[in-house]
Amino acid sequence: MILVKDKDIVVPGEILAKNDYYPGRGTFKENNKICSSHVGLVSIRNKQISVIPLVSKYIPKRGDVVIGEITDIRFSMWGLDINSPYAGFLPASEVFGKEKRGLENIFNIGDVLFLKVVDVDEVKKVKLGLKGRGLGKFKGGVLVYITPSKVPRLIGKRGSMINMIKEKTRCDIVVGQNGVVWVKGDPEMEKIARKVILMIDREAHTSGLTDRVRDTLIELIKSGKGNEKIKG
Repeated sequence: MILVKDKDIVVPGEILAKNDYYPGRGTFKENNKICSSHVGLVSIRNKQISVIPLVSKYIPKRGDVVIGEITDIRFSMWGLDINSPYAGFLPASEVFGKEKRGLENIFNIGDVLFLKVVDVDEVKKVKLGLKGRGLGKFKGGVLVYITPSKVPRLIGKRGSMINMIKEKTRCDIVVGQNGVVWVKGDPEMEKIARKVILMIDREAHTSGLTDRVRDTLIELIKSGKGNEKIKG
């Protein structure tokens, strides 16, 4: 049973649904009830309920590059979660050049893509595209979610911070402007990369962060602590 509507604003602990629904990001399950973890906007995709935090919402802009997960397949488009109050859509014409049937044969629900924001209309419908260098479907890897406004700190001046993480962990890392980060490498190195990415998200406002991140990377890699519980 659903107790809220898509785009409703909810508060921590508020009951969103019971029984037949699944908890997504920003929610937790208690007995048979799905509750909100924080203040945010409800996002309902099929039978999954998520809550997008208002304090860290991503507002799409034309030209942004983002990482999105396919949540819906329709006759001529895919629907995507782009870590925003506003869902994105990828028209079939952006993939085929003209619309065709059988979209599930190309991308399916749960697939993760690197895309470009092609247009945002007056009602915040976000049109996405795959035409551009490096855009497309990711294979494997893990996703890490950070505050979108802290993306520049994760990247660093001229890419210094993100390149250091890539070099130390030997992971492939792609950062979306929507605060979604894709990481792929050795499983232990993925965990270490995730730890320091979340560390940067927590401590972005502090001085001396680059040195602390470097020291943390060296220590974690040396001691093999990628399996420790991740905070944040």
